[in-house]
Amino acid sequence: MKVSDILRVKGGTLYTVSPDQSLREAVETMADRDIGSLIVMEKGAMVGMLSFREVIKAVVKNDGEVGPSLIRSVMDEHPLTCSPETEIDDVRRMMLDRHARYMPVLSGDTLMGVISFYDVAKAVVESQDFENRMLKAYIRDWPVEDEKDAAAEPKLP
Repeated sequence: MKVSDILRVKGGTLYTVSPDQSLREAVETMADRDIGSLIVMEKGAMVGMLSFREVIKAVVKNDGEVGPSLIRSVMDEHPLTCSPETEIDDVRRMMLDRHARYMPVLSGDTLMGVISFYDVAKAVVESQDFENRMLKAYIRDWPVEDEKDAAAEPKLP
């Protein structure tokens, strides 16, 4: 399974912000949309990502307040990324290694979407469920042995 499979099911809705917007605006957008990350775009290109991890660090640094910070000052300028052709197992390993909950998907310089650790986990579980159903169906449809064939086979001690 590839990242493109997740994006196909998830859809193409992207939430973006400008690096010169206030952190307060970004937090309000994240809360209103019930999302954990925003892609930071400037002049049509991705320049970073803002997740609740960066927001929490900024709030702690500012004595518990969001304050007047701009997104540019707190965003992750080098987020972990993947392509639509990246295998889900590779994404899972990359996200675990970097403790990343969100990953932008780029095709060249074009932003295709964002996948979350939840999206990856859901895809893996659905894939395993499908495989389990197929295996169970295969076992149920196993042909019954003919008594003569069964008698001819050597018995193990």
